[in-house]
Amino acid sequence: MDYLVFATKKGTVKRTKASEYEAIRQSGLLAITLGSNDSLLSVKATSGNSLILLVSKMGKSILFDENDVRPTGRSTQGVRGILLKNDDELVGMTVIEKEAYAQKSAGELLVITENGYGKQTALSGYSVQGRGGQGVFTAKITKKTGNLVDMRLITKIDEKTPPEETEVSDDVDQSGDLLVTSAKGQAIRLPIADVPSLGRQTQGVRIIKLNEGDTATALAIL
Repeated sequence: MDYLVFATKKGTVKRTKASEYEAIRQSGLLAITLGSNDSLLSVKATSGNSLILLVSKMGKSILFDENDVRPTGRSTQGVRGILLKNDDELVGMTVIEKEAYAQKSAGELLVITENGYGKQTALSGYSVQGRGGQGVFTAKITKKTGNLVDMRLITKIDEKTPPEETEVSDDVDQSGDLLVTSAKGQAIRLPIADVPSLGRQTQGVRIIKLNEGDTATALAIL
């Protein structure tokens, strides 16, 4: 682990050497300076040779090289990772190793919407872009689906490679189960393999049937 990459809900990203967070006093320290009405969404460890994927609630995404984000100190605010419009905000960030992406073995992006729809999309369908652009669609958002609420990177992990010998990664094994939970406490569990793999500009299929007035809020991999 060489760097920490921070992402905020408004699409700002910051990359800082992990060594700057080694000595943390008991009272804590400032990890990032946030802009007005912004909040920290996610922090990921990287190898220094990774790709960063950001995903927004309105179905936009952008994939860029982490080296497009110049390393800065702990108290800095960061730079624009993705250009968000119309009250859009980020729902997730994931880290992809360049070698896996080049070999088309980086896996699939799994997304869930607030009305219970979901799908997987192969990362080979995403092109690397420059940081700060509008990105591309990762899901077709409609009134029926509602906005995206959560996402995960799903990949097949080589069983011959012991976990302690792998590089920094942000993936989960596709042989696991998906757990989707709702605002009112409803939950469903199903094999990840049962979630269909579809193109970027598709809405997905119903994963959980929600009661009236309820919404999906999060997913977990078991």
